[in-house]
Amino acid sequence: MNYLFAPWISCLLLLQSTPFLDPHSPPFIVLWLVFSLPVIALDVKIYGQWFTKGRKFLSVVANPTSLLSVLTNFAGARAAAKMGWKESAVCMFSLGMAHYLVLFVTLYQRLQGSNALPAMLRPAFFLFFAAPSMASFTWASISGSFDISCKMLFYLSLFLFASLVSRPTLFKRSMRKFNLAWWTFSLPLSIMALAATEYAQEVKGPISNVLMLCLCVVSSLVTLALLVYSVLNTVQLLPFHDPFLSSTSSSMDSC
Repeated sequence: MNYLFAPWISCLLLLQSTPFLDPHSPPFIVLWLVFSLPVIALDVKIYGQWFTKGRKFLSVVANPTSLLSVLTNFAGARAAAKMGWKESAVCMFSLGMAHYLVLFVTLYQRLQGSNALPAMLRPAFFLFFAAPSMASFTWASISGSFDISCKMLFYLSLFLFASLVSRPTLFKRSMRKFNLAWWTFSLPLSIMALAATEYAQEVKGPISNVLMLCLCVVSSLVTLALLVYSVLNTVQLLPFHDPFLSSTSSSMDSC
Protein backbone atom coordinates (compact mmCIF):
# COMPACT_ATOMS: atom_id res chain seq x y z
CA MET A 1 0.00 0.00 0.00
CA ASN A 2 3.03 2.29 -0.08
CA TYR A 3 2.13 3.53 -3.56
CA LEU A 4 -1.05 5.08 -2.14
CA PHE A 5 1.09 7.74 -0.43
CA ALA A 6 2.73 8.86 -3.69
CA PRO A 7 -0.04 11.14 -5.04
CA TRP A 8 -0.52 12.83 -1.68
CA ILE A 9 3.15 13.67 -1.20
CA SER A 10 3.18 15.10 -4.73
CA CYS A 11 0.12 17.23 -4.00
CA LEU A 12 1.52 18.48 -0.69
CA LEU A 13 4.86 19.43 -2.24
CA LEU A 14 3.13 21.20 -5.12
CA LEU A 15 0.90 23.03 -2.66
CA GLN A 16 3.92 24.35 -0.78
CA SER A 17 5.70 25.44 -3.95
CA THR A 18 2.81 27.24 -5.61
CA PRO A 19 3.29 31.03 -5.81
CA PHE A 20 -0.43 31.69 -6.26
CA LEU A 21 -1.71 30.76 -2.80
CA ASP A 22 -0.82 32.39 0.48
CA PRO A 23 -0.26 29.77 3.22
CA HIS A 24 -2.78 31.56 5.44
CA SER A 25 -5.48 31.80 2.77
CA PRO A 26 -8.63 29.64 2.98
CA PRO A 27 -7.93 27.80 -0.33
CA PHE A 28 -4.50 26.74 0.94
CA ILE A 29 -5.99 25.48 4.21
CA VAL A 30 -8.78 23.61 2.43
CA LEU A 31 -6.33 21.96 0.04
CA TRP A 32 -4.07 21.00 2.93
CA LEU A 33 -7.00 19.31 4.65
CA VAL A 34 -7.98 17.52 1.43
CA PHE A 35 -4.43 16.24 0.93
CA SER A 36 -3.59 15.49 4.57
CA LEU A 37 -6.70 13.67 5.79
CA PRO A 38 -6.15 10.71 3.42
CA VAL A 39 -2.56 10.52 4.68
CA ILE A 40 -3.72 10.28 8.28
CA ALA A 41 -6.27 7.64 7.30
CA LEU A 42 -3.56 5.61 5.57
CA ASP A 43 -1.32 6.03 8.61
CA VAL A 44 -4.01 4.58 10.85
CA LYS A 45 -4.59 1.71 8.43
CA ILE A 46 -0.98 0.73 7.73
CA TYR A 47 0.56 1.47 11.11
CA GLY A 48 -2.35 -0.28 12.78
CA GLN A 49 -1.52 -3.42 10.82
CA TRP A 50 2.07 -3.22 11.99
CA PHE A 51 1.01 -2.97 15.63
CA THR A 52 -1.67 -5.65 15.62
CA LYS A 53 0.04 -8.24 13.43
CA GLY A 54 3.32 -8.14 15.28
CA ARG A 55 6.99 -7.66 14.56
CA LYS A 56 7.23 -10.55 12.09
CA PHE A 57 4.62 -8.96 9.84
CA LEU A 58 6.59 -5.72 9.57
CA SER A 59 9.88 -7.52 8.95
CA VAL A 60 8.26 -9.35 6.03
CA VAL A 61 6.45 -6.48 4.30
CA ALA A 62 8.85 -3.60 5.04
CA ASN A 63 11.10 -2.38 2.25
CA PRO A 64 12.66 0.99 1.35
CA THR A 65 9.49 2.13 -0.43
CA SER A 66 7.76 2.03 2.97
CA LEU A 67 9.59 5.29 3.67
CA LEU A 68 7.16 7.06 1.33
CA SER A 69 4.67 7.14 4.19
CA VAL A 70 7.25 8.91 6.35
CA LEU A 71 8.01 11.50 3.66
CA THR A 72 4.32 12.22 3.23
CA ASN A 73 3.93 12.93 6.94
CA PHE A 74 6.89 15.32 6.84
CA ALA A 75 5.49 17.09 3.78
CA GLY A 76 2.15 17.54 5.53
CA ALA A 77 3.89 18.78 8.67
CA ARG A 78 5.87 21.40 6.75
CA ALA A 79 2.75 22.65 5.00
CA ALA A 80 0.99 22.93 8.36
CA ALA A 81 3.94 24.86 9.76
CA LYS A 82 3.73 27.32 6.87
CA MET A 83 0.06 27.87 7.71
CA GLY A 84 0.93 28.57 11.33
CA TRP A 85 -0.75 25.40 12.59
CA LYS A 86 2.14 24.44 14.84
CA GLU A 87 0.33 21.75 16.82
CA SER A 88 -0.82 19.97 13.66
CA ALA A 89 2.70 20.23 12.26
CA VAL A 90 4.24 18.75 15.40
CA CYS A 91 1.65 15.95 15.39
CA MET A 92 2.38 14.89 11.81
CA PHE A 93 6.12 15.30 12.33
CA SER A 94 6.07 13.07 15.41
CA LEU A 95 4.15 10.38 13.51
CA GLY A 96 6.63 10.45 10.66
CA MET A 97 9.68 10.51 12.91
CA ALA A 98 8.51 7.65 15.13
CA HIS A 99 7.79 5.40 12.20
CA TYR A 100 11.00 6.35 10.43
CA LEU A 101 12.92 5.04 13.42
CA VAL A 102 10.87 1.82 13.40
CA LEU A 103 11.40 1.31 9.67
CA PHE A 104 15.08 2.19 9.83
CA VAL A 105 15.79 -0.34 12.57
CA THR A 106 13.63 -3.00 10.90
CA LEU A 107 15.31 -2.61 7.52
CA TYR A 108 18.77 -2.30 9.06
CA GLN A 109 18.48 -5.50 11.08
CA ARG A 110 16.89 -7.61 8.39
CA LEU A 111 19.09 -10.49 7.36
CA GLN A 112 20.79 -10.27 3.99
CA GLY A 113 18.87 -12.17 1.35
CA SER A 114 15.65 -12.17 3.37
CA ASN A 115 12.90 -10.70 1.21
CA ALA A 116 15.54 -8.88 -0.81
CA LEU A 117 14.43 -5.99 -2.95
CA PRO A 118 14.50 -6.79 -6.69
CA ALA A 119 17.54 -5.40 -8.46
CA MET A 120 15.38 -3.17 -10.65
CA LEU A 121 13.97 -1.41 -7.56
CA ARG A 122 17.25 -0.85 -5.74
CA PRO A 123 17.24 2.91 -6.48
CA ALA A 124 14.57 3.01 -3.75
CA PHE A 125 17.42 2.68 -1.24
CA PHE A 126 17.96 6.40 -1.77
CA LEU A 127 14.77 6.98 0.22
CA PHE A 128 16.82 6.11 3.31
CA PHE A 129 18.50 9.51 3.35
CA ALA A 130 15.49 11.37 1.94
CA ALA A 131 13.59 10.97 5.21
CA PRO A 132 16.14 12.61 7.56
CA SER A 133 16.84 15.31 4.97
CA MET A 134 13.17 16.21 4.77
CA ALA A 135 12.82 15.93 8.53
CA SER A 136 15.62 18.47 8.98
CA PHE A 137 14.06 21.34 7.06
CA THR A 138 10.56 20.35 8.18
CA TRP A 139 11.61 20.79 11.79
CA ALA A 140 13.29 24.06 10.80
CA SER A 141 9.91 25.28 9.54
CA ILE A 142 8.27 24.24 12.80
CA SER A 143 10.90 25.62 15.19
CA GLY A 144 11.70 28.70 13.12
CA SER A 145 15.43 28.02 12.79
CA PHE A 146 17.82 25.35 11.56
CA ASP A 147 18.79 24.32 15.08
CA ILE A 148 20.88 21.48 16.49
CA SER A 149 18.16 18.89 15.87
CA CYS A 150 17.98 19.89 12.21
CA LYS A 151 21.74 19.68 11.87
CA MET A 152 21.80 16.21 13.42
CA LEU A 153 19.20 14.99 10.94
CA PHE A 154 21.09 16.60 8.07
CA TYR A 155 24.35 14.96 9.13
CA LEU A 156 22.55 11.62 9.31
CA SER A 157 21.28 12.05 5.76
CA LEU A 158 24.81 12.88 4.57
CA PHE A 159 26.15 9.76 6.26
CA LEU A 160 23.48 7.54 4.68
CA PHE A 161 24.07 9.18 1.29
CA ALA A 162 27.81 8.55 1.54
CA SER A 163 27.16 4.95 2.59
CA LEU A 164 25.06 4.30 -0.51
CA VAL A 165 27.30 6.17 -2.95
CA SER A 166 30.31 4.20 -1.72
CA ARG A 167 28.60 0.99 -2.87
CA PRO A 168 28.06 1.45 -6.62
CA THR A 169 27.87 -2.31 -7.16
CA LEU A 170 24.57 -2.29 -5.27
CA PHE A 171 22.98 -0.40 -8.17
CA LYS A 172 24.94 -2.02 -11.00
CA ARG A 173 22.20 -4.43 -12.07
CA SER A 174 19.45 -1.82 -11.80
CA MET A 175 21.35 0.56 -14.10
CA ARG A 176 21.71 -1.84 -17.01
CA LYS A 177 18.39 -0.85 -18.54
CA PHE A 178 16.31 2.28 -18.08
CA ASN A 179 13.15 1.92 -16.02
CA LEU A 180 10.85 4.14 -14.00
CA ALA A 181 12.61 3.20 -10.77
CA TRP A 182 15.49 5.46 -11.84
CA TRP A 183 13.31 8.45 -10.95
CA THR A 184 13.71 7.42 -7.31
CA PHE A 185 17.15 9.02 -7.48
CA SER A 186 15.76 12.50 -8.15
CA LEU A 187 13.46 13.09 -5.17
CA PRO A 188 15.95 12.20 -2.39
CA LEU A 189 18.73 14.21 -4.04
CA SER A 190 16.44 17.22 -4.45
CA ILE A 191 15.32 17.00 -0.84
CA MET A 192 18.89 16.77 0.41
CA ALA A 193 19.88 19.74 -1.76
CA LEU A 194 17.07 21.77 -0.16
CA ALA A 195 18.26 20.72 3.29
CA ALA A 196 21.81 21.71 2.35
CA THR A 197 20.52 25.13 1.32
CA GLU A 198 18.89 25.61 4.72
CA TYR A 199 22.09 24.39 6.37
CA ALA A 200 24.27 26.81 4.39
CA GLN A 201 22.04 29.73 5.33
CA GLU A 202 22.43 28.86 9.01
CA VAL A 203 26.09 27.79 9.04
CA LYS A 204 27.76 30.43 6.94
CA GLY A 205 31.14 29.37 5.65
CA PRO A 206 32.99 28.05 2.61
CA ILE A 207 32.46 24.37 3.47
CA SER A 208 28.69 24.66 3.82
CA ASN A 209 28.47 26.74 0.65
CA VAL A 210 30.52 24.24 -1.35
CA LEU A 211 28.43 21.38 0.02
CA MET A 212 25.23 23.17 -0.95
CA LEU A 213 26.56 23.94 -4.43
CA CYS A 214 27.71 20.37 -5.04
CA LEU A 215 24.42 18.83 -3.95
CA CYS A 216 22.38 21.32 -5.98
CA VAL A 217 24.48 20.64 -9.08
CA VAL A 218 24.23 16.87 -8.62
CA SER A 219 20.48 17.08 -8.08
CA SER A 220 19.99 19.24 -11.18
CA LEU A 221 22.18 17.04 -13.37
CA VAL A 222 20.45 13.85 -12.23
CA THR A 223 17.01 15.33 -12.87
CA LEU A 224 18.08 16.60 -16.29
CA ALA A 225 19.60 13.24 -17.19
CA LEU A 226 16.42 11.45 -16.15
CA LEU A 227 14.34 13.77 -18.30
CA VAL A 228 16.55 13.06 -21.30
CA TYR A 229 16.47 9.31 -20.70
CA SER A 230 12.69 9.40 -20.31
CA VAL A 231 12.28 11.23 -23.62
CA LEU A 232 14.62 8.82 -25.39
CA ASN A 233 12.92 5.76 -23.89
CA THR A 234 9.28 6.69 -24.21
CA VAL A 235 8.50 3.29 -25.71
CA GLN A 236 9.65 1.60 -22.52
CA LEU A 237 7.55 3.92 -20.37
CA LEU A 238 4.42 3.54 -22.52
CA PRO A 239 4.76 0.21 -24.34
CA PHE A 240 2.40 -0.58 -27.18
CA HIS A 241 1.40 -3.86 -25.56
CA ASP A 242 0.32 -2.16 -22.34
CA PRO A 243 -3.03 -3.77 -21.39
CA PHE A 244 -4.44 -0.51 -20.03
CA LEU A 245 -3.66 1.41 -23.19
CA SER A 246 -5.02 -1.41 -25.32
CA SER A 247 -8.32 -1.49 -23.45
CA THR A 248 -8.59 2.29 -23.60
CA SER A 249 -7.96 2.46 -27.34
CA SER A 250 -10.39 -0.38 -28.04
CA SER A 251 -13.13 1.32 -26.03
CA MET A 252 -12.54 4.57 -27.93
CA ASP A 253 -12.71 2.73 -31.25
CA SER A 254 -16.00 1.11 -30.28
CA CYS A 255 -17.45 4.53 -29.49
